[in-house]
Amino acid sequence: MAKRSDNVTKGVERAPMRSLFYAMGYTKEELERPLIGVVSAHSEIVPGHMNLDKITEAVKAGVRMAGGTPIMVPSIGVCDGIAMGHVGMKYSLASRELIADSVETMAMAHQFDGLVLVPNCDKIVPGMVMGAVRLDIPAVVCSGGPMMSGLVGGVETSLSKMFEAVGARKAGIIDDAGLEEFEQNVCPGCGSCSGMYTANSMNCLCEAIGIALPGNGTIPAVHSNRIMLAKHAGMAIMDLVEKDITARQIINEKSIRNAVACDMALGCSTNSVLHLLAIAHEAGVELNMEIFNEISAKTPNLCHLAPAGGTHMHDLNFAGGVQAVIAELNKKGLIDTSLITANGHTVGENIEGVKIKTDAIRPIEEPFSESGGLAIMWGNIAKEGCVVKRSAVAPEMLQHTGPARVYDCEEDAIKDIYDGKINDGDVVVIRYEGPKGGPGMREMLNPTSALAGMKKDKTVALITDGRFSGASRGASIGHVSPEAASGGNIGLIREGDIIEIDIPAGKINARVSDEEFAERRKTYVPREPNIRHGWLYRYSKMVGPSSKGAVMLET
Repeated sequence: MAKRSDNVTKGVERAPMRSLFYAMGYTKEELERPLIGVVSAHSEIVPGHMNLDKITEAVKAGVRMAGGTPIMVPSIGVCDGIAMGHVGMKYSLASRELIADSVETMAMAHQFDGLVLVPNCDKIVPGMVMGAVRLDIPAVVCSGGPMMSGLVGGVETSLSKMFEAVGARKAGIIDDAGLEEFEQNVCPGCGSCSGMYTANSMNCLCEAIGIALPGNGTIPAVHSNRIMLAKHAGMAIMDLVEKDITARQIINEKSIRNAVACDMALGCSTNSVLHLLAIAHEAGVELNMEIFNEISAKTPNLCHLAPAGGTHMHDLNFAGGVQAVIAELNKKGLIDTSLITANGHTVGENIEGVKIKTDAIRPIEEPFSESGGLAIMWGNIAKEGCVVKRSAVAPEMLQHTGPARVYDCEEDAIKDIYDGKINDGDVVVIRYEGPKGGPGMREMLNPTSALAGMKKDKTVALITDGRFSGASRGASIGHVSPEAASGGNIGLIREGDIIEIDIPAGKINARVSDEEFAERRKTYVPREPNIRHGWLYRYSKMVGPSSKGAVMLET
């Protein structure tokens, strides 16, 4: 059977191409084998990516063992933690589209027969998957693995507590020495930050959707099993290439619904909604906000990892990992076990004999809640929906009514929070931070963590057309759509308007009549994006709504 790579290696006409391969030291024998693109996000600016050179080499070893020729190509990757709270965060979500485009570009330009995607953090994981699904060629994801938790004051901790410590310092709850102790100890080494934040959420969901091997989401970055997993990923891609099992054969409507169910059971980041919507878009699968709520309503929440609880990714790994969660969900028929996965086995075959080993995963008969970790809400300020990580909301904040404190950017809101100007009962509204208005839909970990660090996460809610980090906790309601820059009613809210939040009922409304909103709209002029140059400005003109995954529109 002809290979895709024959377009650059076979025949008289391809002699110039072969000469360029020989210039890099490839041999005739290597060019006879399938060419496998190993897309590596290794860099020296992201803790989750600093070890990807080791993972990449292990993947390449696996490809060679199985008879292929591995070829490493690079990917960019933003560290969300370092980009947080300044203009850099505007580039994070938007970079997902660049990554997808670059995967498409490198694979098509060089005619790879298959891809092993080696990401680890936030937007890099879905960006690579989007590119592979768009191409519909054989592909396997092999992440770099989660970071171990840190230790502060004898208590296991992670990056979310670091951000909260800033709020505690601003409130005088801890001193400079206490802050320094957090700085030095919360992130002990390489890997994606150790809670169920966005990076680990997406790495777990890659496993649940079937595009990654069992263990991808939870084996710690520092464990030898992570290197073994990478070698097996290299072997697996060769099997997929031989059988011509492509990305869309693995990622389809049924496997995406499996992933959403796992999302709810694990209590993943709200960003997972954006990314699953975007992946579904590339796969040509209909997925909408209603489907998330439909699956959430019947899927118990089995895990409370940081920031929702005190357990971390290595605890989930020791408890049996994602496969144990899938096995629990299967007890109630919530998983389609017939689907093929990247290791050539079905979902059902992968979970044979798998059981929960520790209490980091609750049995499905004794869940944290009968419904999922995420909730979608609608109302007169979110007519196309908004998202909250329900599992990380204190019970007393599941229903909340209070006056709006309105800000047109994150910086203004965080200043008032740090200055002690936010009162118990307030509802902080941060707008013009959506995909179009930001531009770039920034994460709001600074304000949510400041409120938590000041002990206000149980008294103050926060609503935005931007996003929240997976490390955020409390009544942090994001992805409000339509966003302010697109004329959404969030742009019409005024200081002091009463906001009613009812998470169990899926409702969020301002006590403002339709007539009053219509009157306000007569004089309303949406604010222009505050970046008006470069590719991010082009992004602001082309990006779609968060309710559809904030993907770039093709026309």
